[in-house]
Amino acid sequence: MNEFNVVPERPLASHFLRRFILLSVLNLLLMLGWPATSFAESSMGSRVVGYYPGWGIYDRNFEVADLPGDKLTHINYAFANLVNGECALGDPWADVDRRLAGDPWSGPGSDEPYYGNFRQLNLLKDASPGLQTLISIGGWTWSGNFSDAALTPTSRERFATSCADFMQAYGFDGLDIDWEYPGGGGLAGNTVRPEDPQNFTLLLQALRDELDARGSAAGRHYLLTIAAPAGADKIAKLELNQIYPLLDFINVMTYDLNGAWSSISNFNAPLYLSPDDPTNPTGDSADSAIQNYLNQGVPAHKLVLGVPFYGRGVNGVDPENQGLFQPFSGVPLGTWDAAGGGATGMFDYADLATQYIGQPGVNVYRDEASGVPWLHDPSRGLFISYDDPVSLALKKEYVVANGLGGVMIWEMSSDLNDELVDALVSSGPPPVVPGLGPVGLVLLSALLGSVAISLPVLRLDS
Repeated sequence: MNEFNVVPERPLASHFLRRFILLSVLNLLLMLGWPATSFAESSMGSRVVGYYPGWGIYDRNFEVADLPGDKLTHINYAFANLVNGECALGDPWADVDRRLAGDPWSGPGSDEPYYGNFRQLNLLKDASPGLQTLISIGGWTWSGNFSDAALTPTSRERFATSCADFMQAYGFDGLDIDWEYPGGGGLAGNTVRPEDPQNFTLLLQALRDELDARGSAAGRHYLLTIAAPAGADKIAKLELNQIYPLLDFINVMTYDLNGAWSSISNFNAPLYLSPDDPTNPTGDSADSAIQNYLNQGVPAHKLVLGVPFYGRGVNGVDPENQGLFQPFSGVPLGTWDAAGGGATGMFDYADLATQYIGQPGVNVYRDEASGVPWLHDPSRGLFISYDDPVSLALKKEYVVANGLGGVMIWEMSSDLNDELVDALVSSGPPPVVPGLGPVGLVLLSALLGSVAISLPVLRLDS
């Protein structure tokens, strides 16, 4: 297997100076009594939200029962559709009709109201204390009707009632709204109105009111979350100060920041912007997105950092700079692309780990500044940006250090023997930097400057 090659973030002397300063400060904090805190021990940073794709049962052969229920706090089922202003099953056969081995008799007199993935989710929840499930509504493909559903008080009430009915009928613990995106920027053909951002707020208010009423009657709390954008242009359209009080947490989609639509080969989900990136400072990173939300007053504990279990690739890249930040001419077939169906350039991590990383002619590199790896096959002009256990451990540390509400995974079928999820939970590799509480972070910021807590050097083992 190829060793990782480090692209220096800054001149070596500066790098070691910053490491020395940060280590000294961290040692001081520890002597003052701040203990090291693991990700799972952080009370507000312990959410591990995994999206399960309903289509996972097909080509991927990934069943609900394959989910590591003991390593997740929430499972978001993707997706329910939005039809005629109401929540609807996305794939009825997969969701509720399919019979699996061990399912009970379904004839007259049976007390089983549904089967399929939804029954399997309930069984997994029964076997995993504390695990909660949410039905995610919309997604990239099915966001076209949100604008209509959010348009009037009547349409919002209809949507909220139908979604709450759906949630309770199938045993979910809450709703996850995945509108991509209020005000535009999603799939071509989606209905878009200038008033979408304001109506989105009103739609969430209607949902919160409905869920609270149902929760009061049931003696429990029902969750309401959203999948939120990472791009600054889309964040700007959200009424964040009005939205966040309505939500239990916000899953920030800090991935797909670059891909086949970009002008150069670039990172799918960089934690930080690289100073060598020609798009810097106009480019997006996970850190810039999170700081955008924080700067607009969203509490850190309500922000959940999205991490990809897949990579994005392009081909026909120039060989300079190991294929990074180079022009390209095409898009390769991804893991599940059909030869005649168009190429997405999306690769499951499991595919990358077994078919690319460590194979002859495939070189693997890591960008210290961005915190993520990439692979390059110069013979094919292939470039793929992805996340691995090391980069995910770094993102876990970022969540702890910034007091965020946890991590969200898109999506669970792409892992390899839980290799990636283990990097995000306590049973995986431990953090290599002490997790600091708010007071510790304030002191660290005062000693090193406010930028200190977002420096890539927070990873001290590189």
